[in-house]
Amino acid sequence: MLMTIEFPVTIDLFGKTFLLHPFMEGLGMFIGMRYYQLLKWKDQESLGHSNSLLIVIAAGVGALIGSHLIGSLERPDELLSASNIWAYIWVNNTIIGGLAGGLIAVELMKKLMGKKESTGDLMVFPLIVAIAIGRVGCFYTGIFEQTYGLPTECPFGMYLGDAYKRHPVALYEIAFLLLLFTALQCFKTRYNYHKGVLFQLFMLSYFSFRFVLDFIKPRAIILFGLSTIQITCIVVIIYYIYLLKSERFIKK
Repeated sequence: MLMTIEFPVTIDLFGKTFLLHPFMEGLGMFIGMRYYQLLKWKDQESLGHSNSLLIVIAAGVGALIGSHLIGSLERPDELLSASNIWAYIWVNNTIIGGLAGGLIAVELMKKLMGKKESTGDLMVFPLIVAIAIGRVGCFYTGIFEQTYGLPTECPFGMYLGDAYKRHPVALYEIAFLLLLFTALQCFKTRYNYHKGVLFQLFMLSYFSFRFVLDFIKPRAIILFGLSTIQITCIVVIIYYIYLLKSERFIKK
């Protein structure tokens, strides 16, 4: 007998009921940070402790701002009609905005510090793990947050809390992240590359995937048949294609 899931999945704590989603996001961030610290201890820091700390702080602040900014711009009509715009901005967020905002903040911080060396390689695998764990929470929320897929008749369709079989886009993303984790680990062990390339490949791969994935998610069209997230993806994709176009990878 197949197990049925009642969406959204909740947990009971101290006599109150909470969605599982925020707990999975918190768990993902916690495990991702512990993973990053483990990798950092094993790595020789070329930027020094103080500079590395400034980079991490800049990434965190940029990610927070970018996440809520892009998230709130996904549906401009709802933003403009919100009774409390700041509250609307705070409750809407997206990992795409977080990654893009973190990227901009880090580049600005490096410019202020006068540093040109690429950073981010150590963050790649912790980011993949953190996002994948967070997507488990997205899946168990079903249709009760804006993280579900469009109705479909394909074999992968699932009932996520309403009368329609839908694309389980969170599961698609988890599968992609597992494949990406494996592919980048193989790349890391088989090729010599410049510092920063691993992060660039991660960003190019993830934003390309999300650009395609959003075609099977509910979205508000902003420009040229694309959503805010997809437009953000295109900008980031172009940026990383430009960075990677001159790279040459040599087998070890």
